[in-house]
Amino acid sequence: MATTSVTDAETEEAGGADADTDADAGADADASGDTSGAGVRTGSGAVSDLTPTETAQELLVAYRTDIDPDPYLATLAEFDESELRPLQRDRERALAFWLNCYNAGTQRLLAERPGLYESPLRMLRFFGARCLTVAGTGVSLDDIEQGILRGRSKYGLGYLPRLLPDTFEVLYRLDDLDPRIHFALNCGAASCPAIRAYEPGAVDDQLDLATRAYLDGTVEYAPESGTVRVPRVFLWYRGDFGGPRGIRRLLREYEVIPADATPRVRYQSWDWSRAGAKFVEG
Repeated sequence: MATTSVTDAETEEAGGADADTDADAGADADASGDTSGAGVRTGSGAVSDLTPTETAQELLVAYRTDIDPDPYLATLAEFDESELRPLQRDRERALAFWLNCYNAGTQRLLAERPGLYESPLRMLRFFGARCLTVAGTGVSLDDIEQGILRGRSKYGLGYLPRLLPDTFEVLYRLDDLDPRIHFALNCGAASCPAIRAYEPGAVDDQLDLATRAYLDGTVEYAPESGTVRVPRVFLWYRGDFGGPRGIRRLLREYEVIPADATPRVRYQSWDWSRAGAKFVEG
């Protein structure tokens, strides 16, 4: 397995995590026409009876438990815009849906097209490849994260707008960027946070839990030198957090550094070793 490791930096870099592209590099064939699995039963009933949010959640569970994902993929593809309309009005529902879609999409690409992740052009080919079809529209990991959840370019450290969004992205983009998404999205790298299935009624509490767990497991505070070393996602998306001051404010909020601490922020390297199926235990 090819492994890429980003050099540790004690100063901030002017580059994004990956190439900002909507390219569909060798789009995979989504199961959108096979309805033979529509009668598969889950705790919520037949797959065809599930709401979009329930379908995305069950799809993610399917990848965790080795259940056949095809019925859920087909159902997700066959929804129409009227069925997705609640996502435009309900922030919690939209957050849960798109977080689960992203993480399920990652698992699908890693399972079906692992070569994209191992490619030297990973940032273009893996993140730009179609991972799911939602209501007849193919979406990539970049479409979900950069377009719908963030609404910003991955270039410019999180300060630049995303250019030329398509109609689907404009329809479903969240109004407000929640920086905690960076502790919930898993792209398959060893340094990514663990995956959990998000629920609309609990998504805020779940995001708090995910943020605290990730920060507790990664952040290195050194009061004697007045520095704090944080995961590189804080650099790539610095603007999402409100810059260095916002980063320190978040670290204080989650009690990773003392309430009166103002350490210099340094950025850790990112381990791109492939680590699929990194689910929260329990």
